[in-house]
Order: sequence, then C-alpha cells, then structure tokens
Amino acid sequence: MQQEPAPLTRHLRIHADRGFTVLEFRGEIDIATATEILPYLDRVTARPRARIVIDLRQVEFFDCSGLRLLYRARHRVLERDGRLHLVCTHPLTLRILRVTGLNRLLPPQPTLDAALEQPETTSGTS
Repeated sequence: MQQEPAPLTRHLRIHADRGFTVLEFRGEIDIATATEILPYLDRVTARPRARIVIDLRQVEFFDCSGLRLLYRARHRVLERDGRLHLVCTHPLTLRILRVTGLNRLLPPQPTLDAALEQPETTSGTS
C-alpha cells in the first residue's frame, strides 16, 4: 500500500509511482497557487526524459493560471524528450480543457492508473 505523500504546499503533493513523478494539484488553482506551484513544477520538468503525471482530481477551481501551468509543463517536458500525462474528472475543468483545445494536446484520463498505463505515443506530442 502506498503511503500518502506529505504536502509540499497546501495545493501540491508530489510522489513517485511506477517510474513516473505524480504531481497532485489540490483545491483552487488560481494565480496565487500557480505562483506557489511553479518552482516545484519547474524542478520536476527540468529533468531530461522526465515521466510526469499531473493529477487534477482534487482540484475544485481551475482558471487560466492553471492552464498556463499545464502548457508550461507540456512544453518543458517535450523539449527534454519526456512524457506528460494528465488525470482529470471535474466537469468544469474538463470543459476548460476542451474549450481551449488543451484536451487534444494532453488527453485527460479518468484515473491515475489509466494515465500511468498510457503508451508513449499519447504524451501530448501532436
């Protein structure tokens, strides 16, 4: 059984799972929390060939600041030949992803297991 990771911040937990670094965003992701999350996001996306999952299941509010975090993570990971997958189930966040077209670049998965099992070709390389 996996132990619950200690929070780095009130809005972010990071843990390893099956060779991936999982970033769990939590609560309200707005300009203030994006500023809080950004240094941790940049640290994990700076690694060559990083394998990352961003898990949004615990997010209650998500605005353009959150979108910027996702776009930034995607750009940085792909630039370093890594893999990035997304987990999201919240209807409003899924709608934001769909309206902005980010769902085509980072297809959201309904569970962490589904994201971890995605083949390399679905890492948002299109």
